[in-house]
This record gives sequence, structure tokens and C-alpha cells, in this order.
Amino acid sequence: MTAYATATMDSGFTEHLAQLRVSIEDRLDALLPVVSDERALVAAAVRDGALAPGKRMRPLLLLLAANGLGANQHQALDLACAIEMVHAASLILDDMPCMDNAQIRRGRPTVHLAFGEDIAILAAVALLARAFGVVASIEGLDPLVRTQLVEIVANTVGSQGLVQGQLQDLRDGKHARSEEEIAATNNLKTGVLFSAIMDMAYLISDAPKPVRSVLQCFAIELGHAVQLYDDLQDANPNNAKDQGKDDGKSTLLAVCGEAGVRERLDRHLARAQECLDEAYRDDVYIGRFLKMLFV
Repeated sequence: MTAYATATMDSGFTEHLAQLRVSIEDRLDALLPVVSDERALVAAAVRDGALAPGKRMRPLLLLLAANGLGANQHQALDLACAIEMVHAASLILDDMPCMDNAQIRRGRPTVHLAFGEDIAILAAVALLARAFGVVASIEGLDPLVRTQLVEIVANTVGSQGLVQGQLQDLRDGKHARSEEEIAATNNLKTGVLFSAIMDMAYLISDAPKPVRSVLQCFAIELGHAVQLYDDLQDANPNNAKDQGKDDGKSTLLAVCGEAGVRERLDRHLARAQECLDEAYRDDVYIGRFLKMLFV
């Protein structure tokens, strides 16, 4: 491939990603509650938590994954926004004083600092409720697919998903753990949402059945990679959130050291790329997106 062709592809990818990001921001804004007056504190907190500047990694991944499978992009966009609402709710709760007691998120004061702990909890609940409502009201879905999508959200959030991962991180993270135990917690903290994203993209597409398991393998590898990368960023002063929150926790960084974590990260990314190559073949966008996440 010539330098011109590579530059053209880079330009096309950058433009495509920018357009997807704008569509996510606009749709999120339309789906979230309006702040009617100064007393609408929960609505304001909901919007602050969900619309704060961020990477939008998860909704972008869903749109790219769905597009590569030939899925309906209007349906994918609403699912992407629902996933971002779930993610935003989890961050609000994760930052609470009884959890990580964080002060900064996405370069801004955390929601509980800006609005109070009571409003933050209510905003997180409201975001989760809105996510379910968005998924349940997507037009043109087969009833069985709609039910499966709602079930995916429920399982992702629930006691065997993000909730369990957060509990393990809070309680078990204070004690010595094996590498396998830490990896299992990481999968619940981070991987389950990626599994939901790839399953949603599959369910609204006409992709052949064998692709589903490949997408799930990709999600697992990506989840581990994202958590390892996040662990490495914990001491980065340029990170747009509190640093040092993993101090004293039994993380893979604490157990394996930086070199060991980077080696693991590279292995997970290599396996994730293999899954993408198998599932998407000629679609270059999602592979380029994967590489961009870990620069």
C-alpha cells in the first residue's frame, strides 16, 4: 500500500469516527431528560454524568461492530447510547465515597461532589432505568431479539455482572489474590460490558451463528486488555481522573509488575485482533479502532 493510500485510509477512518461520535452525542442528548429548571437536580446530574467529555469507547465499538456485521445503524445507535448510560451509571457509583471515593472523573468533579451523594445515587438509578427503557423501545426489532437485548442489559448490570465485579474489587482487592482470581474480577468489572456490546451487535445483525462465539472471545480479550491498560494508567498524571486509587489493591500490576502487565496486555491485544480478523475479515475500521485505544 502506498503512503498516499495509507494517508487516505487514515483520513477516512478519522472522519468516520468523528461522524459516529457526533451521532452518539446528539442521540444521547435527545434521549436524556431535559433540565426544566434549577430544581431538576437529578436530571442535571444524569446529564452531567452521561454527557461529560469522554472517549465514548463503548458506544463507538458497538456502532463499528454492528456496521461491520451489516446491522441496522439506527437500532445500533440507540443500543450504543443505552450502553453508555449503563457505563456512566457505573462510573457514578464507582466514584462514590463508599466505593473509590474519587474526586475527578473525565477531568471534572465527580457527580457526588458536584451534586451531593444523594443526587448521585438517584442519578445512577435513573440512568440505568433509562437504559432499559431505550432498549425496550427500539423500533423494528423482532420481539424475541428485543427480549434478549433487555436480558443482556439486566445480566450485565446485575449480581453476576458489574455489581459482582465491583463487590469483588472492593472486598477481595484488599487481600492477596492469585493471578487467576484477579483476572476473573477484571472480567466482571470490565469484560462483561464488552461482551454485552458484541452480543448486541450480533443479535441485531444477520451474521452467521459461528460468528457469535468469535465475537465473545474478542470481547473477553478486549476486556482484559482495557483493564490492564487502565491499571497502567493509574499513576499517569495526565489521566483525566484520580491517580493512585489502586494503591494497596491486589491488582495484576502489583503482582506481576509493569513489564509483566505489558506482556499480558500485548498477548490479549494479539488474540483480540485474531478474533476480529476471523469475524470481520475485510472491515478495516474496527481493527484500526482497536489499535487506537491503546496508544
